[in-house]
Parts: sequence; C-alpha cells; structure tokens
Amino acid sequence: MIRKNTILLFVIIIQFTACTSKKPGGVTVNFPKVNDPIQVTSGDKEHFFASYYGINSWSQSQRYITVLETDIKYRLPNENDEATLGLVDLTDNGFIPVTTTRAWNFQQGCMAHWLGTSPDSLIIFNDTREGKYVAVIFNVMTKQEVRVIDRPVSAVSLDGKFAISINFSRLSITRKAYGYAGQGQDPQADVQLPENDGLFLVDLASGASQLIVTIAQVKDRIHEFKEEDRVYFNHTLISRDGSKVFWLARTLPNWGTTALTANIDGTNIQRCFPDGWGGSHFDWLNGDELMVTAKYGASQWAPVLFTVGEQNYKRLGNGILDYDGHGTFSPDGQWMITDTYPSSNREQKIYLMDMATEAVLPMGRFFQPEEYTKGWRCDIHCRWSPNGDRVGFNSTHSGSRQVYVMRLDRDS
Repeated sequence: MIRKNTILLFVIIIQFTACTSKKPGGVTVNFPKVNDPIQVTSGDKEHFFASYYGINSWSQSQRYITVLETDIKYRLPNENDEATLGLVDLTDNGFIPVTTTRAWNFQQGCMAHWLGTSPDSLIIFNDTREGKYVAVIFNVMTKQEVRVIDRPVSAVSLDGKFAISINFSRLSITRKAYGYAGQGQDPQADVQLPENDGLFLVDLASGASQLIVTIAQVKDRIHEFKEEDRVYFNHTLISRDGSKVFWLARTLPNWGTTALTANIDGTNIQRCFPDGWGGSHFDWLNGDELMVTAKYGASQWAPVLFTVGEQNYKRLGNGILDYDGHGTFSPDGQWMITDTYPSSNREQKIYLMDMATEAVLPMGRFFQPEEYTKGWRCDIHCRWSPNGDRVGFNSTHSGSRQVYVMRLDRDS
C-alpha cells in the first residue's frame, strides 16, 4: 500500500507540472519531461548507490551503475559486515556482483568513483585490507584488481588522475554514520588539532600521497573555536577543472561547521562564508563557482552560490528551496536537482531548478518508513548521468532500500 500511494502521488505531480512553467515577468522555462521512476534493483536485500550524492555512478556509456547490496537494514554496519559491490545493467536492470567491501556506510557507500582514464571499465572504491583502510582500483569488466592505494579516497578528480583522502576512523568517532567501523586508521581520538592529519592528495597512478592541509592549520579559521573542541574533516569535493578542493571542518562536541576551500596543492586556504553561516551540502559549478547550503545571513538554510574568494553570495530558488538539501548540478550546468529530508509526514521530495531563471519544478515525493532513521536513514541523494538525461536516487518508499532511475526528455 505504501508503494502504490507514493507512486500515485508522484504521477499526479508530474502530470500537473511537466514541460513548461512561467516565472513572474512572463519568462517561459522549458523544463524537460520527467518520466516515472523505474526501480532498477529488487529482491530481499537492500540496495543503494555505492557512493555519496553528486558522485558519478554511471559508466560513460550509461549502461551500468555502481550499487551496493547488503542484508543489513536497521543498524549501522560493523567492521565484519561485508557488502557486495556490483553493477546494475540498465538494459535489463540485472544486478551483477563484482566484488565485496568492508569499508562502507549507508550515507556515502564505499565512495565508488568511475575513473575518467577508463570510464567504462575502471572504478575506485574503499575497502579494508589487513585491518587497514585502502582504496582499490578495479576493472569491473574483468573483475580484476589493478592497484591498491594505501589510503581510502574521499573525492576523485574528474580525469581520474588524483584523489583526496581523509581519516575515516577519526570521522567515525565524531560522526559515526559517515566513517567506517573498526580501526583502519589512527583516529588520534585525544588530539584536538593533529598536525600530521588532514587532507591528503593522492596520485592514483603511483599511489604516492602528501599531506596538503593539516587539521591544525584551520584552527584560526573556525568560527567560535572552543578549547575543548576536537576538529575533523569531512565532505570533500574537487572542482571540475581539478584546481581546487572544498571540504568541511567540523568540531566535537560543539558541532561547529566551517566550509573551506584551497588550491589543490593546499595553498590559499579560504573560508567560504561569514561567521555563523556554517555550511553543509555542496557542488562545484563552473570554474571557481561553488554552491553550498548554508544559514544564509546566519539565519535561514538555503543553497548559496558564490565565487571562491568573493562575497558575491546569491541565495538560489527564490525562497522555494530554503532548506538543507543535497543539491547537485547537471553536467552542462543548466539545472540543479535537490532533495529534502523527511517532513513531518515522512515525505521526501525532489525538485529541479533552472539555473537561468531559478524556476523550480517538483519531480516527486516519496514516503520513508519510520524504521529508516538515525545513521541508517535513506536520503534521496540524487545524482546525474554523464549525458544529463538520467537522474538516479535511493528510496525506501517500497518498504526496502532500493535504487531508482528517472529519464529526463529535453525535446518535449
């Protein structure tokens, strides 16, 4: 009954809002036709995209997507819980097991990325080897390992040549649902500001890594830093041209957040926002343009677009998107898609925004059962296909965690 009612709500929205919309002033926006979501995973196991939102999950041909499969449902995984990493063949929606991993969580998967050096066969993902977290470059067509990197990856450049690594054990003690279980790295739990930990730049060809920004370096950039605070890094993303990296510095126990950027070599560290704005979800647009959801004016959460190093802050969505959603841009930068956390009636929504006019199209709403909560909740986490004509997302509206794909027809 839950699934039937939710799909009915989705169909009503699409039929009512498809194709065109008028913005005040008479400007007409030609939205793409959004087709009904197709459930591409099924069965008695849980399935979800094998990476965080905004990370490309499609092979370049758009035939395959990377997905994790697990029996775990209503708890966080521990260090002995193995998930199956596989492909869904979108020609027949069949799940193809490829390998396994013990470095994963429900929020960010195992951080699987397709590598731009061979975008139809090579991926990189996180795993545990001999008790240590590593990243594995893997050929999904031959099911053979190509290389093991001695650090886990958090972000990968679009050309697949280098990555950013962070300490997932330190992350686990500060925000458990986003780190990995076990002791795969030294968390330095009692150290407030480690000088030998932070952002590492990893050469994926050689495996060599270097520390480019230490946690200790950012102390003076953290708003209202308190002497009892422990600082950790999370949520990294390399700009589209590979020249910069974005990340969040957060504190425990006071849960302060500072959004930061730096050049890819660690120079020119900059705060994104004034005091009190914080920062949460994010995506790079073109060049040095960056969108981060923040407390705009230190008050209302909203997606904020700006240029790194400039205070040209623009609140996106004309007030319709004033919340902390997971926004991400289409490959051509024409659209931004975002989602919501569950409302009071447990509905999660998806919206599409035209970047030129900021007109917004509702794309669907999906019920999340109350059992999906805490660190094992299921965020929608939309992600674009390489051609920008598909959107994938996770949902539990059928009663289990499964993967869905929607087609966007732009010629309608």
